[in-house]
Amino acid sequence: MLPWAPSNFNALKKQRIAVLASGSGSNAEAILRHFEGSALAEVVWVGCNRPEAQAGVYGRTRALGLETTPIQADQLKDGTVLKMLRLARADWVVLAGFLLRIPVEMVRDFQGSMINIHPSLLPLFGGKGMYGMHVHRAVKAAGAEESGMTIHWVTEEYDEGDVIFQASCAVKPDDEPEQIAQKVAQLEHRYFARTIDALIRDAVAQTSLQHE
Repeated sequence: MLPWAPSNFNALKKQRIAVLASGSGSNAEAILRHFEGSALAEVVWVGCNRPEAQAGVYGRTRALGLETTPIQADQLKDGTVLKMLRLARADWVVLAGFLLRIPVEMVRDFQGSMINIHPSLLPLFGGKGMYGMHVHRAVKAAGAEESGMTIHWVTEEYDEGDVIFQASCAVKPDDEPEQIAQKVAQLEHRYFARTIDALIRDAVAQTSLQHE
């Protein structure tokens, strides 16, 4: 069940997804590919806080016909990115490996329609400073027997939104952080876009019922 029922949600129109990324863009690519040709939703905007020389997401989205927009940390803080999202008429905002903290105003503007993916089984190995390989190294150092990924709603605090979906993988004693990362990435690519799809379908169904 979705934690929202916005009065301005239009279940009859194709949903518009914006993606924020910081790195290779493999999750962003998987999301774009999932919604190619979909009547339900489309990715209309992708933003990245790193220059093209440092982030593969630009090339991945360009190959699929969508240019990634470079953004700066100060643009996130001063509301410029929020204006970009509004201009893109985004209905949903997806954080796909995005490393900057989302301002309160943006969280509130997209409350109930902004989701994040985290490379661990939250609440384990979450919070400030826990991202990317930092997470996988911590999993290895803790001697954990499993890891995984969490898809959750975005709130004003790091990694504290309600969990939407989790998937786990076994961690062998001889697995190095890089191997753990690969296992978790496979889960992310398998489930992230599917979960977004299911959330949008749920939103459309709920809103349609409310207006019957």
